Formats: sequence, structure tokens, C-alpha cells
Amino acid sequence: MREALSSMTRRGLGRLAVTTLAALGAAFTPATADEAVGPFADASKLVAVGGAITEIIYSLGEEERLVARDTTSTYPPEAKKLPDIGYLRALSPEGVLSVGPSAILAMEGSGPVETMDALRTSRIPVVMVPEGYDRDAILRKIRVVGAALNVEAKAEALASQVQADLDAAQREAQTQADGKRVLFVLSMQGGRVMAAGKNTAADGIIRMAGAENAMDRFSGYRQVSAEAVISAAPDVVLMMARGGADHLASEDVLSHPAIASTPAGENRALIRMDGSYLLGFGPRTAEAVRDLARALQRTETVTD
Repeated sequence: MREALSSMTRRGLGRLAVTTLAALGAAFTPATADEAVGPFADASKLVAVGGAITEIIYSLGEEERLVARDTTSTYPPEAKKLPDIGYLRALSPEGVLSVGPSAILAMEGSGPVETMDALRTSRIPVVMVPEGYDRDAILRKIRVVGAALNVEAKAEALASQVQADLDAAQREAQTQADGKRVLFVLSMQGGRVMAAGKNTAADGIIRMAGAENAMDRFSGYRQVSAEAVISAAPDVVLMMARGGADHLASEDVLSHPAIASTPAGENRALIRMDGSYLLGFGPRTAEAVRDLARALQRTETVTD
């Protein structure tokens, strides 16, 4: 939950920053999104920070390099067997360095700042992979990872495959979602609805699935009033599937005063999807687009 909120509210999306670090006689120089990323001198003991990065590494067939991953890296399932260095927004330098990495691939916005500053003083090179929430951002992630691992040909092949799949999925979605207005609810703590605005992963996936974000008048995630929800008139409520103490029953969501009188509440239209799958913006996003578009077409309530 926390990783979704933090990553979606980071500023500077779409910018590539490569940390200047020296290791094994090699140095990385600062780079922008338009500049090439040089390969690691030694990527034999790689740490991946960010679920999409880990998925890309596995999709490239380079998983044998991995010695650790962060808590958000839960796919593919075999990635969970790797040591977990912690949550990507709350890393400690000791945790990262304890696995003896030769290189680190981290999603833009990983932190905290103090940890990243500490890593800058180490002898471990780090490449920050740019975040973003559209087709081009996914392809950019693949190419940056491929360049850092010196497997550009494999990365281009994967990018071409993913691009074709994404384009096809978005074309299909346009005929299914029918422009429905979607309210993405991140949480309802204390009875207050926290919704997704523009420049968020939720906004990106909703648009890719051919629908409209009902809360597109602000950026990031924000607690909104009941009046704002009613005025937005969403056709569907979209949430991340979760279990345990964080699970909120469908009846509680749909009967909430801010939602009950909307078209979504009246039609009992609630969709839940796995958060890392829905909002990860990695190699699986085309399938997530298809699944969301189909669910929007049915607008059926997900039962508890």
C-alpha cells in the first residue's frame, strides 16, 4: 500500500538520473533521459529495487545476476526466494550493502534520500531507472535496464514485443471500456476517500484501458470530500485487492455515503485487482490493461 502511494506522488517522473559512483575502476556520469546509460563494469551480484525492474530482469533472462530484491519485487514468484533488503522507500544502506552487491538497479524515487546519499559514497555503482505511467515509460525502463546490464539486443527484442502487445491491448480496450468514468480509491481510512488524480499509476492504467479518471482535476493522491465524489459521478470504483487487516468489504465500499448515490454505488460496480500487477507498469502491463478493460465492460462487483 505505502509503495503505491509514495511512488505515485513522486515528482520528476520521466527523468533519468544516473548516480555518479566509482566501482572497480569504472565510473558512471550523470545522464538525462536523452543520454545513453553505460553498462555496469560488474553486474554479477545485482540488487534490484522496484517490482518492474525485477520483472524486466527476469524477462530478459538475466535473473542469475540477482543477489537480492526489495519488498515490492514479488513477481515472478521465484523472485521471492531472493533475500529481501526492505521496502524501496525505506531502505537502509546497511541492508543494501549486507548482500555484497557489485551493482544496484533502483527505481527512480527509491530512498530515503539519506540512504541514497550514503550509497553515493560507497564503491557500488547505482543506476536509477526512470518511473512513468504510459507505454513509452515501460519501454524506457526496459532499455535502461538492458543498457545497464550490457544486453541491449535482448532489451530491444523485449521492448519490441512489449510495445506490440501494449498497442494491441490498448486498441482492444478502446472497444470495451466505452469511456466509463472510474474512481480509483487508494484507501478509506477514517471514512475519508483517498482517490487518484492525474500523474499517478492509477490514472495511467485507467486511460490505457480506454476509460476516464473520474478525479482528473488534481494531481497525485488526495483525500476528497463526499461532495467531490458525488460530483465526479463515477461509473465504477477501482481498488487494489488486499487481504488481512487492510481488507475493506465490498459492501462497506459501496454503501459509503460518498459512493452509494453515484452510478458506481447504485449499480454495485466495484473492481479489485492485484496492486503490483495493475500499477507496476512493467512487462505484464498489456495483460493488466486487457483484464481491466474486460472488467470495466462487465462492471461486475468483486465479491469478498
